[in-house]
Amino acid sequence: MHRSAPRLSRILACAAVPVMLVAVGCSSDSGSDGKKNAGSSSSGSPSAKPSKPTVEAAKFADLPDPCASVTKKTIKDLVPEAKKKGGTAGRSNDLSARSSCSWNGLDDKGVKGSQYRWLDVGFTRFDSDQALGSGAERATAEYAKQVTKAKATEGAEKVAAEPTAGIGEEATLITYGLSKTDEDFAYATVVARTGNVVVALTYNGAGYAGAKTPSSGDIVKGAEKAAKEAVAAVADTADAKTTAPAKGDATDGPKDSTNDTATGGDSDSDSDSDDPKSKPKTKTS
Repeated sequence: MHRSAPRLSRILACAAVPVMLVAVGCSSDSGSDGKKNAGSSSSGSPSAKPSKPTVEAAKFADLPDPCASVTKKTIKDLVPEAKKKGGTAGRSNDLSARSSCSWNGLDDKGVKGSQYRWLDVGFTRFDSDQALGSGAERATAEYAKQVTKAKATEGAEKVAAEPTAGIGEEATLITYGLSKTDEDFAYATVVARTGNVVVALTYNGAGYAGAKTPSSGDIVKGAEKAAKEAVAAVADTADAKTTAPAKGDATDGPKDSTNDTATGGDSDSDSDSDDPKSKPKTKTS
């Protein structure tokens, strides 16, 4: 009886206090305190942090030879009497990321006048990067920039831009006129994206010594034909190449020289100018 006295006293004491206090202080005779119970209810292993999603691998790991990206037959048709049949390659510190080539020539018909033509093709490729995004996303941003740049060509007149089908995953045709060297030039630029590569091709022409300016329709037709070949060359080159992994994966892809300008851009080029200031003199007899 003496040993049960403390227990009886405790029960009587709990009965004299409010219900809420009873729940806290008098719930058990097990000897467990509140801290211990709280700790047991929240026990367990901490949940693992979700892994960062891996960025989509770049589709193309290399670029074609820009001077071979347009067929010789097309060059002959579009640029008669080209100064360099094989084209003039632009300078680049990484040909797997950025490259270009151009052709120009004056088809001299003597007293019938002369026709000048200029063709340029440029490629910009983007690797996938965990911090910057997939190669396709980065190329899409560059594609939009180059379309905007073409539309804002200094001195351009009657600028028009519209989507054009059948050239890469997306393409825009920009046409305009430009007056220089006292002649009227007709221009057509096709900017296209295929996977993580942007292709920008410009074709223009002018008539000299009384020859007519080429029609916009003919210039557009030539530009679109050459652009299709350039885009196809990207896929042809990839047939023998491996897919470029995202940077930070097991194997880094080739260096992206577009880091020079953060998002890519024009290459530092030695390509011939489209301004025929040094054109041959037209024959008069």
